[in-house]
Amino acid sequence: MANNKFEIDMCEGAILPKMLKFAIPLMLSGILQLLFNAADIIIVGQFAGDDSLGAVGCTSSLINLITNLFIGLSIGSNVMAARHYGAKQEEQLSKTVHTSMVVAVVGGIILTVIGTVLSGRLLTLMGTPAEQLGKATLYLQIYFGGIIATLIYNFGSALLRAVGDTTRPMIFLGIAGLVNVLLNIIFVVCFEMDVAGVAIATVLSQCLSAGLVVGCLMKDKGSIRLSLRKLGVDFKELGQIMIVGLPAGLQGCIFSFSNVIIQSSVNSFGNVVVSGNSAAMNLEGFVYVAMNSFHHTTLSFMSQNYGAGKAERMGRILRWGLICVIVAGLGLGMFEVVFGRTLLGIYTSSGPVIEAGMKRIYFIETLYFTCGMMDVMVGAMRGLGYSFMPMIVSLVGVVGVRLVWIALVFNIPEFHLVDTIYVSYPISWIATFLVHVITYFAVRKRVMARIATDDRAKSAGRPK
Repeated sequence: MANNKFEIDMCEGAILPKMLKFAIPLMLSGILQLLFNAADIIIVGQFAGDDSLGAVGCTSSLINLITNLFIGLSIGSNVMAARHYGAKQEEQLSKTVHTSMVVAVVGGIILTVIGTVLSGRLLTLMGTPAEQLGKATLYLQIYFGGIIATLIYNFGSALLRAVGDTTRPMIFLGIAGLVNVLLNIIFVVCFEMDVAGVAIATVLSQCLSAGLVVGCLMKDKGSIRLSLRKLGVDFKELGQIMIVGLPAGLQGCIFSFSNVIIQSSVNSFGNVVVSGNSAAMNLEGFVYVAMNSFHHTTLSFMSQNYGAGKAERMGRILRWGLICVIVAGLGLGMFEVVFGRTLLGIYTSSGPVIEAGMKRIYFIETLYFTCGMMDVMVGAMRGLGYSFMPMIVSLVGVVGVRLVWIALVFNIPEFHLVDTIYVSYPISWIATFLVHVITYFAVRKRVMARIATDDRAKSAGRPK
């Protein structure tokens, strides 16, 4: 049973209304989080120029590459916390909470060192244009100086999601987002601090959201209550978090590595294409977070029902997850195709940059919903505790296809076009989704057998 009005019991009642109640605040949270970066790009593009726009935009794939391992571990925390919550295992849930927050702090310290020391070298390896390199390096160094706050927020919100609370993280990000926009205006427009100003504004707003989510956990009256005196690592829980989260994190890192290679290929087409690509990618992000909310929704619902032994609900959870992600991805993708030039005009007034951005939108957004379908399948399997198999399938199907495509097709002189890079995305999504469907049924068969065995064991232990 839910302990407060923000929690959701995912194991009883109609599935779709509860999935939407869970997903919509999560979707809005993702959009608000993206607005941090969107505000950076819009303000820097309008008030500092296209070089600064490209400098901020081209850092996203590198940021993801460096941070995704620990963001993946937060998925492990979400799965284990949801499973313990569904099974009503309060002691184990509390251990998961405190272990997770320690991992967030330690991970933040590690990433601060890596990000601030290696930013310039990594951007150089990516082939970042010389006129953008200095600004991009400065932005990254400041950003990683405050990365610990980002991890604390992500782990904390993952724990809240595990019990169905997606509303309060949304509220916290709304507050932090408003602060971020105000600070951007002060630092960039008023003080003319360029990319340094947007980076400092981002860090300060992330610190605010982290503080709010920690305060929420410390005031909670249920089993996800955070107590500073209980902070420590339970190695059994850490091991379970790693089993689910490490493959997810490694998958995210390797995905991002492939995107770094693709970004390097895009960089070879010059400043106009780089800037247009950066603006279009930022618009894409809004569609992606809408779809990704159903990935996390499917994951959390599967985890709670697996913990509660509710095998009969799992198939319906997956079906509704796929239906919702298709509607969200297709609807929003087509909206950006139709209104793309107007939306890109928010980021830049340059006609050539807008046209370069539209080229990416045409290739990516029309079939973007297939990426969402692929992610929902991954969420379903991770929610059931299987993270290694979908990682392998995703790496071969997405990363492998893209890298082979770049190495073979893109390097043919007549296909050495930015169009060739973009078309690799939908091809990899569709192929990977089809393989995930096959592997899901193999996983489901094992899970159903395990639940049936557990039910028989419980029945045998009951007094007659």
